[in-house]
Amino acid sequence: MAASTTATPEASNNPCLPLPPITGRVAVAFSGGADSTALLLAAREAYPDRVVAIHINHQLQTAAADFEAHCVTTCRALAVPLEVRRVTVACGPRQSLEAQARAIRYDTLAEVAKQVNAEVVLLAQHAQDQLETVLIALSRGAGLPGLSGMAPRFERGGVTFLRPILSVQGPQIRAWLDLFSHPYVDDPSNQDTQFTRNRIRHTVLPALEGALPGIATAVARTAQHAAQAQVLLDELAAADAVTVGVPPRIKDLQGLSEPRQANLLRWWLSGIPLATPSAAQLAELMGQVAACTTRGHHIAIKVGTGAVVRDRDVLGFVNTPE
Repeated sequence: MAASTTATPEASNNPCLPLPPITGRVAVAFSGGADSTALLLAAREAYPDRVVAIHINHQLQTAAADFEAHCVTTCRALAVPLEVRRVTVACGPRQSLEAQARAIRYDTLAEVAKQVNAEVVLLAQHAQDQLETVLIALSRGAGLPGLSGMAPRFERGGVTFLRPILSVQGPQIRAWLDLFSHPYVDDPSNQDTQFTRNRIRHTVLPALEGALPGIATAVARTAQHAAQAQVLLDELAAADAVTVGVPPRIKDLQGLSEPRQANLLRWWLSGIPLATPSAAQLAELMGQVAACTTRGHHIAIKVGTGAVVRDRDVLGFVNTPE
């Protein structure tokens, strides 16, 4: 049975409440910052005696040890068990340090959650974080997957991750923490405008929210609509794949309309690590598919870390050396 979400008077003012009913143990990704602090406090009220905090120390800045110490002190005061993991982040090929850190963080969160028998990990991204994500996707000309922003739910390593406060306003969270004098840390790297997300946060969002009040909430709804539309496109691609095959048979692929060809190719390649095509690569690939009417027609289009090639009557993907 799900635990009761009855809260104390103080907790009832928490903008993160109510959280969804969850059975079993619940892990909270806890950085010590404002958002994860509010989420941890909310989870402690919603799931009494079933919450464990997980702090991932990336060891990327001098303040990392101080953040870890703050998390230890906070969890001790709240009587919440804390699991700390220190990880080493190395920038992999074709990946930014930020992307690599994020991948290691999620993998480690999933690993620790399983170790402590938590089937769910709560993440503290809020409405402004979602707006930043969608704006970055727009700047890159992203399709529906990008415009869907951060998913409210996803699976990784056999563990369910939830983002329950994507519709909550960031300033509301900080106002609540300050009202009740709940301590949290401010990451100094969040002020560094060499990072795209920080530039958006400090220069773009204030202007947008000044000109268009409520834009973060509106964009969060738009992201939900885009995510729903993408689900339908994925279902269509899966249905087309029954006819066309996986990997796609070229002749059967040619029998689809161009939009359905593009949709199926994106869907097929999305299931291959680091094989997401750019708009130009996808257009070139579709042009080659259309022109492929003879046995000797050669196809080799660079996509992601490899290439889409013709293998007799089907398309294939091969990795290429660095």
